[in-house]
Parts: sequence; structure tokens; C-alpha cells
Amino acid sequence: MIRHIVMFRIKDEFKDDAEFLRRFSREANAILTLSHENIVRAYGAGTYQGLPYLVMEYVEGQTLKDLIGKNGALPSRTAIGITCQILDALSAAHAHGIIHRDVKPQNVIVTDKGRVKLADFGIAREAKASTVTFSGSKVFGSVHYISPEQAKGTITTEQSDLYSAGVCLYEMLTGSVPFEADSAVSIALMHLQEKPVPPIELVPDLPHSL
Repeated sequence: MIRHIVMFRIKDEFKDDAEFLRRFSREANAILTLSHENIVRAYGAGTYQGLPYLVMEYVEGQTLKDLIGKNGALPSRTAIGITCQILDALSAAHAHGIIHRDVKPQNVIVTDKGRVKLADFGIAREAKASTVTFSGSKVFGSVHYISPEQAKGTITTEQSDLYSAGVCLYEMLTGSVPFEADSAVSIALMHLQEKPVPPIELVPDLPHSL
């Protein structure tokens, strides 16, 4: 039984944008194929008063970003458990040919019982699609978590999601993202050119195996 649902409707400013509407329809249809315990479920899509909408599962909980903000670095066992659930969600999406492209703690909901739900496939693309993501100074996806190939503007693959999941794990273990700078472009370049400080140097009691 569905107890709670949420309806997302696009903004009026996009109603005459043919490319946006085409992309919204394509992605809505792709998301509707996903059914996994670690993915926020989409139940239906349609049009109301000329504007497309998507009906989503309502999940009670807090984002992983809020959890880290309140507690700082998480216990390694907790971080591993959350990461495994994120990876399970990505495995299901990738099996359907869908790349999330914006995996970040803000898009991960953690329920009071510890269930993890990956949300917001709003910039997702089919794996077979051409997915150039960096043009000039414009970055698609959250720059603190983007993969090197996203930063370079080359084709985004399933591995791009795994890189972003790894950044989430880094933040869970250390309480901070691996790269910070004054601009989005600078951070993107750091993903290409720099190596992050090893987590164990920031949290000396981390298990060496981790």
C-alpha cells in the first residue's frame, strides 16, 4: 500500500522549452522502470494544466548531508553500510542502462531505521546516450562530487557514479569533501589534477583495510 506520495511539477518557465520537455519525458519514462528498495520510487507521470509532472514516493528521513552536518565524520561501520546501499541502488539503475550523474549526500535519504534511498535522477541519462557534461565554465552535476570524466566533458559512464559514491564515502569518513576551492571550475580541475589527502591522515583510527 502506498501511504505517502509527492508530485513534482516543472516550473512554468520550462513549459515552452521543447528540449527540456523532451528530456523530462524521456527521463521520467526511464525512472519509472526502476524498482529497488534503495531508490526513491516513481509511481507515475503525466500532464496537468499543460505542465508535466512526476509522482514520487515520499520518504521520511534526513539527507546524508544533514546527517554528516549534525554528526561530523560517521563511524566507519555506519559509513560502509550506507555506501553499500548506495552501491546497491546504482547497480539496479545501471542494470537498466541509467546513469545517475549527480550522486551526492544531498541526494541520499537515510530513514530513522537506517534504510538508504537514492533520490533525484533529474539529470540522469541512459548509458547509451551522449553525455558531455562540462562546457566552458558550466558544470552539470555537483562539482564537489563529479568524476574526472565529467570535469573533462567526456562521455559519462557507470564508473562516474562509482567515483561520486567514493567521494560520498570519503566525506562520511572524514566529515569533509576531498577538494575545496573558490570556484566550481577550480574544484573540477582538482578532481582532474590533484590527489585527496588520504582519509587515514585526517582520521588516524580508521581501519587500515578501509
